[in-house]
Amino acid sequence: MPPKTIEYWFEFASTYSYLSTMRLPALAQAAGVSVVWRPFLLGPIFKAQGWDTTPFKIYAVKGIYMWRDMDRRAARQGLEFHQPDPFPQHSLLAARMATAAPEGAAKVAFCQNVYLAEFSAKQDISDPDVIAACAAAAGLPEDILATAQTDEVKHALRLTTEEAGRHGIFGAPSFRVGEELFWGDDRLEDALAWAE
Repeated sequence: MPPKTIEYWFEFASTYSYLSTMRLPALAQAAGVSVVWRPFLLGPIFKAQGWDTTPFKIYAVKGIYMWRDMDRRAARQGLEFHQPDPFPQHSLLAARMATAAPEGAAKVAFCQNVYLAEFSAKQDISDPDVIAACAAAAGLPEDILATAQTDEVKHALRLTTEEAGRHGIFGAPSFRVGEELFWGDDRLEDALAWAE
């Protein structure tokens, strides 16, 4: 029987990770599945594929489709959605903060706050003040911003990103259930069903 745990691999610059991050907690709770939140960086993953930016910019037609698809999917979920400027956003600080955050509800709330700041409020998530406000609203420790800048956390995020590559993760959001990989917000329900 597959484990009742799902690993959620996400990137703060990822549009579709916004959708998954906002709906995953309630869906997982309803399914009785626990979630391990795994922030990582897509930049090194894309670089290994020979890309220097998101495929939504490399392939213009794909990008046009993605923005319209995001409009539709966000509206269906009752989420406000705006294209961030610039896109993709520089997500390193947010990823380090999520790496440093202790597991639990405050970490999940922080992640949701960052996505809402980026895709709903049109804020720049590379701005330390924006990230600090997201952390404070989530109830993370006051020293979390300093902790996120330590060599230990920087190294941990590098290791997580390398681990993503070893698992064959090529985009975000991705979900792992045991050794089974599911990619994309539209595969979230499939991943949860596999874990049940």
